[in-house]
Amino acid sequence: MSSIRLFILGTLAQHGAMHGYQLRFLAEEEHVHLWTDVSVGALYGAMSRLAKDGLITQVRVEHEGNYPQRQVYEISDLGRRSLATLRSTALRELVLRPDPFDLALTRLDHERLDELGAVLEMRLSTLRARVQEGESRLAAVREHLTVAEAAVIRHKLHRVRAEIDWHTELLAELPAIIADESARKNG
Repeated sequence: MSSIRLFILGTLAQHGAMHGYQLRFLAEEEHVHLWTDVSVGALYGAMSRLAKDGLITQVRVEHEGNYPQRQVYEISDLGRRSLATLRSTALRELVLRPDPFDLALTRLDHERLDELGAVLEMRLSTLRARVQEGESRLAAVREHLTVAEAAVIRHKLHRVRAEIDWHTELLAELPAIIADESARKNG
């Protein structure tokens, strides 16, 4: 599932033909970096790949004043079919990606077990800061968001809060984890 493809194709389908700068401006205006994994800086490269794949087509080249020439693209028929598939997939599939932390936790360095508590505290601090930052950003841009966009940002905050809960539980289990790892090392 490619969020950036979904964003570009969906935007061109909704707003019509655009050049990369217009698409970037719209992404910034909609604050997509706050509620998606779309990197605004990656839009130009993604548009180039979509054009090579035949999902968008160049309709004209614009040149205004001292600005560089800009290729204007529209979504193709193949792009519309791809967009329908992307939307359907994104709405139906549940995506919960594995966290590399989990694997690292099961493959601990027995010589550094005493550092695990500090690592967990640091992660908790970082997660709490992300919640605070996310709540502040949401408050700052809420008036510019659609109801769905605000819901998506709240969803992200709920996920981070769930991570805080899990890390807090893990910290409480730390003595048992260390005892188990020490016993396995010596056993």
